[in-house]
Amino acid sequence: MRLLLLDGFTLLHDGAPVVVPRGLQRIIALVGLRPGATRAYLAGLLWPDTSEERAMSSLRTALWRLRQDGNCPILVTGDTVRLDPAVELDVDDLVRVAEQVRDGGDPRQAAAVLTAGRHDLLPGWYDDWVLLERERLRQLRLHLLEEVARGHLRAGRHGEALQAALEAVRAEPLRETPHRLIVETHLAEGNAYEALQAFYVYRDLLVRELQLEPSPAMCALLSDLLDPIPRPKITRSPRPYPYPGPHPAVRPAPADPARPAPHRGRSALSAVPRQR
Repeated sequence: MRLLLLDGFTLLHDGAPVVVPRGLQRIIALVGLRPGATRAYLAGLLWPDTSEERAMSSLRTALWRLRQDGNCPILVTGDTVRLDPAVELDVDDLVRVAEQVRDGGDPRQAAAVLTAGRHDLLPGWYDDWVLLERERLRQLRLHLLEEVARGHLRAGRHGEALQAALEAVRAEPLRETPHRLIVETHLAEGNAYEALQAFYVYRDLLVRELQLEPSPAMCALLSDLLDPIPRPKITRSPRPYPYPGPHPAVRPAPADPARPAPHRGRSALSAVPRQR
């Protein structure tokens, strides 16, 4: 049997779907997400607004109804309720692959579970325990995508690294880590223009949505890009002197005090009228 909780509840037996009433779906899903939980714990989560006695009674009735079906995926041992070991859970696949990639496994093995993990856990369900698990798995998938991108980047598979980082951006556009991985991948390929463009696309988004600037770690990526570029030395010709006269570098000779300065006005003779 296989239990699918990503993108909706589906119980499969030999590949064929099993019809399960909505009330019993909640019990099976919770048992799958809380393996080895006690009866009291399950009853408190499933019926939080009722008394403990009534919640326990509702759980006993639900478990009895499930055991009447030959496709029951649940085992009850004393006070403990868990899934039958023969039942495969898609959420477990995501968690297992995330651990393997985190421990240095081949990131290419995560392709299938990442595709399945693109969907939310039990969409349309708003129980508190569902919301909590949904966010946990969303964060798990985001970190897995980033680990996959880093693994591909270390191996020189830049195309695969970009795809994983872009998928993480699609899932959470304001998260900085995948944007940083995109910039790092472009730099590793030697594409300085695309690295700068990716940075400013994220910066504009962050300023517009949150009025924040990228972190120093993000900005440092561009500093490492720009600092090694030598600045050209500009040699300028002397600026032309702005008014008529001798060049400022040519200084006039100092005047001799014993010698009268030349008269620069009208000549005295020019003031005398000419005689006809």
